[in-house]
Formats: sequence, C-alpha cells, structure tokens
Amino acid sequence: MAMTPFSDDDDQALMNEINMTPLVDVMLVLLIIFLVTIPALQHAVRIDLPHASSQPQALKPTHVDVAVQADGALLWDGQPVSDDGLRARIAQAALAQPQPELHLRADRKVPYERVALVMSAAQGGGLTKIGFVTDPQPRR
Repeated sequence: MAMTPFSDDDDQALMNEINMTPLVDVMLVLLIIFLVTIPALQHAVRIDLPHASSQPQALKPTHVDVAVQADGALLWDGQPVSDDGLRARIAQAALAQPQPELHLRADRKVPYERVALVMSAAQGGGLTKIGFVTDPQPRR
C-alpha cells in the first residue's frame, strides 16, 4: 500500500547487499593507528647500568622458647627460670640483632593471668615478636 499515488515500489524493497564501506573505514583507521604506535613501542634507549652483586641477607632470626607449666613454673629453652631471671633474659635477648622471636607455650591448665604476666614482661623487656605455640588437634 502506497501513501502517495505515484510512489514507486522499488524504493521500499529490501536491500540484498551488505554495505561494506563502514567496515572498510574502521579497518583503515585501525591500520593507521597500529602503523603509528608500533615504532613508538619499539623505541628504546640503551643504558649501560653498573653491575653489582648483592646477596639478600639470609639471617634468620633465632627463637626463644618460653614455657609456662601447669603449676606456673617457667622454662627458658627448657631450663627452669624464676620471674626475675625471665626478665633478665628477656632484656638480654632484646639487645640481640636480629631480635629473636619469643615462642610462648602455655599449659592449658595455667590461669590466663600467668600467661599475661609473661607477655607483659616480654613487651616491657623490649621483645616485639611474640608467638603462641599450640599442639594441633587430632583429626577425627
């Protein structure tokens, strides 16, 4: 159905061909962009850098085992020590470079207050790395 009396039905027919002009235009633009950027990517300045051999230090900090037994007794690397002796050894260990890590083992029956006192003595003595050592639970 035509709206005008003299309309031509050929104008309203579907196009049988694909218009390739926009595709060719896009491809030419991409080709020009690549041709311009490739030389810029491969441009490099040669610099003669000095050679130095440096090895990373493999100084692994030592660790100190402090154990609090069920009765509240303290062990420093397996040796019994008093509260004053613990403070003295912590102060001595804090002066070492690199500073050792304090591995704290506490029996499950020890009151938390006793463990907190040992941690406070370590912090007051200057040790900054404190770790808690526990036994893993058996798998069921």
